[in-house]
Amino acid sequence: MTRTRRAAFAVAALIAAIGLAALGVWQIERRVWKHELVAAVEARIHAAPVAAPGPDKWGQVSAKRDAYRRVTATGAFRHDRETLVQAVTDRGPGFWVLTPLETPGFTLLVNRGFVPKDRRDPKTRAAGNVAGPVTVTGLLRVTEPEGAFLRSNDAAADRWFSRDVAAIAKARALSNAALYFVDADAKPNPGGYPVGGLTIVRFPDNHLVYALTWFALCGLSLFFAWRLWRIRD
Repeated sequence: MTRTRRAAFAVAALIAAIGLAALGVWQIERRVWKHELVAAVEARIHAAPVAAPGPDKWGQVSAKRDAYRRVTATGAFRHDRETLVQAVTDRGPGFWVLTPLETPGFTLLVNRGFVPKDRRDPKTRAAGNVAGPVTVTGLLRVTEPEGAFLRSNDAAADRWFSRDVAAIAKARALSNAALYFVDADAKPNPGGYPVGGLTIVRFPDNHLVYALTWFALCGLSLFFAWRLWRIRD
């Protein structure tokens, strides 16, 4: 290999090392951000519940600021317009039961909890479909548009793989529906179903591993560049 080619390879290795180092720093910054996010979410989950945001505040609701905030709302459930969303939980496969809660000012989709496949028919859990005013407390969740990975919601066939608030509200002809939904807490329902309080709050933290990988590759690139410079003709 000529000196010119060695120099070109060495320069390329140095450029690669700079890029890899930048990726490592970016992962460290992402890790700091993730820890701040986890701390914020933990604070919301354990805070006293606040009133579910009404129409005048919907434009201010965001995942960054409001996801997993404890909220409460009072109204009456429209069990005749419930929606079953496919789910897999620690209790096995089944469905989330999303039921509109008609409050004095707006309609709120509430994920009342999980039911197994043999409880899909509302008649098998009629005791849990209480009538009259109820107060729901739970975690505010942002909408899950379109569907799950490789599986799209099909409103016409009433097949749902994600909790797409806008699509469900349209399919069930809900008026003045909130742009978010609420995961109900673990307060037992009569008859035992649906089972609430199954929200999983998990933020995988692989950023340190990624950062160390990028820094290791950066070190290899620097070593390669150094060896090229050391070679004599």
